[in-house]
Amino acid sequence: MRTNLGDLMDRSKDPDLPAIVDAADWDRAPERSHRWLDERARAAARALLGRGLRRGERIAVFAANSADWLAVYFGAMRAGLIVVPVNWRFPDETVAHVLKDSGAKLLFVDEARRDRAPDGLPAVEFGPDFEAFLDPGDFATVVPGPDEVAQILYTSGSTGMPKGVPLTHAGHLWVVEMRLGQTLETDRDRFLVAAPLYHMNALASAKFLLSGHASMVLLAQFTAERYLEAIPRFGCTRLTSVPTMIALALQERETIARLDLTGVEVVTMGSAPATAGLFAETRRVFPNARIAYAYGTTEAGPCVFGPHPDGLPTPDLALGTPLEGVELRLVAGGDLDADEGELQMRCPANMPGYLNLPAKTAEAVTADGLYRTGDVMRRDTQGFYYFVGRVDDMFTVNGENVWPSEVETVLEAHPDIAHACLVPVPDPVRGNMPVAFVAARPGASLDADAVKAHALASAPAYMHPRRVHFLDELPLASTNKVDRAALAARAAETEKGGAGAAP
Repeated sequence: MRTNLGDLMDRSKDPDLPAIVDAADWDRAPERSHRWLDERARAAARALLGRGLRRGERIAVFAANSADWLAVYFGAMRAGLIVVPVNWRFPDETVAHVLKDSGAKLLFVDEARRDRAPDGLPAVEFGPDFEAFLDPGDFATVVPGPDEVAQILYTSGSTGMPKGVPLTHAGHLWVVEMRLGQTLETDRDRFLVAAPLYHMNALASAKFLLSGHASMVLLAQFTAERYLEAIPRFGCTRLTSVPTMIALALQERETIARLDLTGVEVVTMGSAPATAGLFAETRRVFPNARIAYAYGTTEAGPCVFGPHPDGLPTPDLALGTPLEGVELRLVAGGDLDADEGELQMRCPANMPGYLNLPAKTAEAVTADGLYRTGDVMRRDTQGFYYFVGRVDDMFTVNGENVWPSEVETVLEAHPDIAHACLVPVPDPVRGNMPVAFVAARPGASLDADAVKAHALASAPAYMHPRRVHFLDELPLASTNKVDRAALAARAAETEKGGAGAAP
């Protein structure tokens, strides 16, 4: 029985099977076994305690993806320490806030970010410095208490300073066991992981596949061409992603044409809305793959929905039905059992509360202990849940509610539109004016009038974008999702610059 989130290895299986292809080093891409990772984690645990760190103290990791990143992550938790992954896309002042707020005593950093490490905090740089730091040998993994914290993940900070989210060993071991109970990973599976390890998605993928004795190809970061090239080069059978990553990859038509992508068996997308058009194009490019559409939050974990208990097939764009042990409700106004409303949830993976922020915790957790996700969902008559949008993203036009994800779905159904994002700009007459940012498919000939006409023909008139801006690519936030806040600011600045009244 697993008791520590840092020690997930199945010792009944062959330890010399591959665990990680460290494609952060793209040219060499060394393959590391489960035995290697186990020994590396033990060496890190011994070294951390040898530095005088005590159980419950925090260490931070400020580096791009690598096998040694994971060795530190698992090793620190084995030693009873708390791991704080740091988003390296944060500006320096935000990085400093995270390190101070978390109380980190030691920082692990890569060469690219060494100069950004704050003064006064001891640091170990991956490479020769890290090799000298390690202390190989046996190690007895710490058995945590029932509420002992394993890691502190920070939110993206899109609406203010990032908030620390403490997560317990017990809660996320429940997540691992729920996943293993669905027998989703085996030692023949090879996952492609390109999302940053400071994010819940990538960390969860690493824990799932290692506990199932599968292997992963770990990229330093996502680029569409390299993501695709990794699939046949390393024999990847399962892709992990957010929908934006897949949408960007699907635009690489020349790359796709020269690669054999038939070995992909599962494409997992999560953490953001997807569209029917994206599903269809994904099936065309990966003809032997099924699509798994997932949902999770930093505050309440990545295991929320699963297959229907009666065996009904999951419709496209449905997230599934609640897993055993997950309590859900949809709240609309005073209705606590609505068919559409904000998702509130409780499961063993729920955070105990935001770090050092009791007032924010009180806002995020209901009086009866459910986490307010801020995500609006609907439930159909068969019990399947569908993502509608973020509470914070919804805006009104002439008194009518507009959900950006619904309009984006309409826009992306146009054959020449690869990706779209709808944002509001304040308008003195309408309340808000919808503004669309569009990335056209390669070779497409598209203008603003065609985009508006398509929206007007496919959705209520109040939803259609009054302005359309074309970009080669939509900007991504640190989570690899579209940076909606940046586009909203850009739209507002453009209007302020004198774009004139919209029709």
